[in-house]
Amino acid sequence: MEEWILNLKLKISEQFYSESIVDYIERNYEIIKQRMIDQMELSLNFGKSLLDSELDAGVFNFVVKPVVKSFYKYWSDKDAKVGTLEQIRITLDTAKAIVRNGEVNKEEYNKLIDKNFMSYLENDQTDRQCNKNHKNYQKLKDITKKCFISQVEESIIFLSVKEEVNDYNQLSRIAFNHDKEKAYYALKRQLDYNEAGIEIVEQDNSILKVPTGRNIIVSVLRKGFELTKQTLLEDLDSIFS
Repeated sequence: MEEWILNLKLKISEQFYSESIVDYIERNYEIIKQRMIDQMELSLNFGKSLLDSELDAGVFNFVVKPVVKSFYKYWSDKDAKVGTLEQIRITLDTAKAIVRNGEVNKEEYNKLIDKNFMSYLENDQTDRQCNKNHKNYQKLKDITKKCFISQVEESIIFLSVKEEVNDYNQLSRIAFNHDKEKAYYALKRQLDYNEAGIEIVEQDNSILKVPTGRNIIVSVLRKGFELTKQTLLEDLDSIFS
């Protein structure tokens, strides 16, 4: 076989391989992105419903109700929604860079995490409402970084799936080798980090910069988390049933 023909075949093969990698990574990226957006919408909807319930239940809440509702509407529409969408992008782009690169050593991995974490933190819905000089802020920041790392690591698993899949349920089953326990561990790790962050705020809600109604907002955070957690665990049961 002539050398130029052999070289051409090799180039076509390399191009096809490269395009195949891009195809499955981008396919998985879009599936996970939509799943994360759905989870965000679920949490925000829980929050809105719970806030109304909390405000209606308190005898004296009519005093703070307009302020708290106004704050929550602005926060959910601006900070939480816009910020969380950006966090989703940062998480998935970080994971995608690692998957596309193939092998990444620990030093390179840590550099990539550190490089992207500050942008992730700046868009965190809780961090934006926190007093950075508070005694517990560093603890909250450390928890947020652990949460970011766990999200990136799980996203790497999902993005690496090469098999043919059409939706999140199929992707999830293949990503965890049809092992519900592995999927549960990955979910529980993220839930535990989220809960640890809420517990820090619960211990001393003066960390929040909100003008009034801190107790109500913290209560909504806790109850919203519990409802979201329950829904995600039920979804896991359904996916692996």
